[in-house]
Amino acid sequence: MSRKRLVVVGGDAAGMSAASQARRKRGRDDLDVVAFERGRATSYSACGVPYWISGAVEHEEDLVSRSPDQHRANGIDVRIRTEVVAIDLAARTVRARDLERGREYDEPFDDLVYAAGSVPMRPPVPGIDAGGVYGVQTLDDGAALRAELTSGRVRRVVVIGGGYIGLEIAEACVVRGLEATVVDQAATPVGTFDPDVGEFIADAVRGRGVSLVLSEAVAGIETDPDGRAVAVHTEAGRTLPADLVVLGLGVRPNVALARDAGIPLGPSGGIAVDNRMRTQVEGVWAAGDCVESLHRLSGRRVVVALGTHANKQGRVAGINLGGGYATFPGVIGTAVTKVCDLEVARTGLSEAEAEEAGFCYVTASVDSTTRAGYFPGARPIRTKLLAEKRSGRLLGAQIVGREGAAKRIDVLAATIWNEMGVDEILGLDLSYAPPFAPVWDPVLIAARKAFEAVEADLTR
Repeated sequence: MSRKRLVVVGGDAAGMSAASQARRKRGRDDLDVVAFERGRATSYSACGVPYWISGAVEHEEDLVSRSPDQHRANGIDVRIRTEVVAIDLAARTVRARDLERGREYDEPFDDLVYAAGSVPMRPPVPGIDAGGVYGVQTLDDGAALRAELTSGRVRRVVVIGGGYIGLEIAEACVVRGLEATVVDQAATPVGTFDPDVGEFIADAVRGRGVSLVLSEAVAGIETDPDGRAVAVHTEAGRTLPADLVVLGLGVRPNVALARDAGIPLGPSGGIAVDNRMRTQVEGVWAAGDCVESLHRLSGRRVVVALGTHANKQGRVAGINLGGGYATFPGVIGTAVTKVCDLEVARTGLSEAEAEEAGFCYVTASVDSTTRAGYFPGARPIRTKLLAEKRSGRLLGAQIVGREGAAKRIDVLAATIWNEMGVDEILGLDLSYAPPFAPVWDPVLIAARKAFEAVEADLTR
């Protein structure tokens, strides 16, 4: 077997999972692996950055699961602070720029893994690229923002966008004793949840001391003579003074290099890959936030930026690169987070997504408690299910509640994955003890209500 050279663009979850798996399968004698990472760290938890900013996670290194030196010890040539600026598919080389020394050079490859991740969305408004406007996508982004927040120069923070990261950063600011305002053009925060669930999230955020400005789009960011942000203006004419602005609008796939090189994109805007993570270019693979995936319910190609998928996709790519066989089966949109003291989770389709995909459905929402109602520490939980009319197949689920609520979403994710109906869920043998659940778990109560709604629809 001839010796091969694998180049990996991106040193976080997907890229380093691919590199590690390929190295493990092929061995040091058969495969050289070079990984380029623009930042200082590899294999870190981007999802943990808001908690490090708030102080819930004490040390930056706690977020790093495997350092560059640890990867190097496993035979992977990791080059940090080195950015890939061009890909030449004909010459089978990448152009790399050493950000510390300022030099550029070409690196050859036999196979390429493109795992460049995602970049924060920036609305096309005046001042969006001003000083004092921060995205929070990488560990380096988090370090820069944390340094600003702890500098003593910042009192008022405006977060543009009420998604997961936006709300987590706003809470982190309040924990640090700062004033935080979130502005979003939607009527409720976290647009992947239905509005009735979003109202619970909004109430929790306000209760934590975060100001919410909803149903107002941002018109521009005002700057001082030095070019630094000092206020955010909304299209409704509101002015929100700011010492610092954070982008919390979500992310988009980082595909500029791939597009410029001629690697085809899919309809979602992510890189088009098959179920083995191969692009449409021979010898070029892609994984992570920059690729599109098959949604198992809607059948559409979607981009879902989550570390869970990135790690799985990187593993699949690496196994296949190493001569094995693995596939990535798709996504169903499962996500969970903690907003202030509220746990929120979702899986499958929201009402808007179900309608867009052409489904006819019924809904059921139930209020219950996380433990037996008489047991100390029982907290409220609301569970909402969407079921397809006639068949009763579960299409989506959303959970909002206090401690002990959100991880129940995993049961519902498993049932959606296996195309179960709400009648089948109703019969599941779920565990019961007063410290953990009522005798009828909220999942089962919601399934019963959804089954009743399906039956009622059939008799109309």
